[in-house]
Amino acid sequence: MTTQTKDEAIKTDTLLEVKNLKMHFPVTAGIVFQREVASIKAVDDISFDVLRGETFGLVGESGCGKTTTGRCILQLNTPTAGSIKFEGQELTEFSNSEMRSMRKEMQVIFQDPYSSLNPRMTTGGIVGEPLVVHGLVDGKNEYRDRVEELLTNVGLNPYMAERYPHEFSGGQRQRIGVARALSVNPKFIVCDEPVSALDVSIQAQLINLLEELQEQLKLTYLFIAHDLSVVRHISNRVAVMYLGHIVEIADRDEIYANPIHPYTRALLSAVPIPDPVIDAQRERILLAGDVPSPLNPPSGCVFRTRCPNPTDECKEGNSTMGLIEASPGHWVDQCCVNCG
Repeated sequence: MTTQTKDEAIKTDTLLEVKNLKMHFPVTAGIVFQREVASIKAVDDISFDVLRGETFGLVGESGCGKTTTGRCILQLNTPTAGSIKFEGQELTEFSNSEMRSMRKEMQVIFQDPYSSLNPRMTTGGIVGEPLVVHGLVDGKNEYRDRVEELLTNVGLNPYMAERYPHEFSGGQRQRIGVARALSVNPKFIVCDEPVSALDVSIQAQLINLLEELQEQLKLTYLFIAHDLSVVRHISNRVAVMYLGHIVEIADRDEIYANPIHPYTRALLSAVPIPDPVIDAQRERILLAGDVPSPLNPPSGCVFRTRCPNPTDECKEGNSTMGLIEASPGHWVDQCCVNCG
């Protein structure tokens, strides 16, 4: 009988492995004979793991590549390069038919609860369609019972199955999206800013629902957001993205208590604090300039144009140097580890 080492045990618990992922969108010129003249580096060489049963938060400004990362994992976009392994299976090598069966294990909750639901379908049809597509029910009675069960699980009344999306509020529509994602009993769900379009009070209700469902159904989440307070509440670990790169990864409490990367510090300084006295006393970090275009990112370290303490090494460094472990479980970009 052999005993597992600590690293082997962690490896066993890894549900998703992303290594050196790149997603570059080509920019073409010409009318008849189009040619590629440049590329938009939406995601540029990122790596991370998601453990089974955890919520992995992915945060950053709009346009930094968060949603594109989620779409690549689900194979809604075909990555330019890199490896995506789900339970040890390389998704980038799957055919369309193989990926179709895998979608029972991987689902998504979209950002906009208004445009992500078909306005011509009833709620029951929206929630029940995946059951039919994947052949998960046998007969109308089982179909109806399963749809009612799903609506109940997300806090909606079963009689609402005959209503159309326009008859619901934003929070209720997002609950329908959650029910649709749960219909195929997935193991992994990409939550693509699921609360950003909702009022604050409704956000809290939906976050609590996601946490309850995770505990009941043993789900694993990739939670994409730009609101750090929401991410801290729901996530176990947090990764910070900037211009297609992951610049810092740490446990949620560690990254809030001890942010190392200057970009992470700037983001945290912008999070509002309810106590006006404490809020007035804390340091505000304002970054110079704007986020560069992914069409023409800075040479060397991609953060150097906004870094408060840039050095000559930042200009000469490699933007894909990767992360180093500054402390146990706390990873930060090699170039910026000493810039904060």
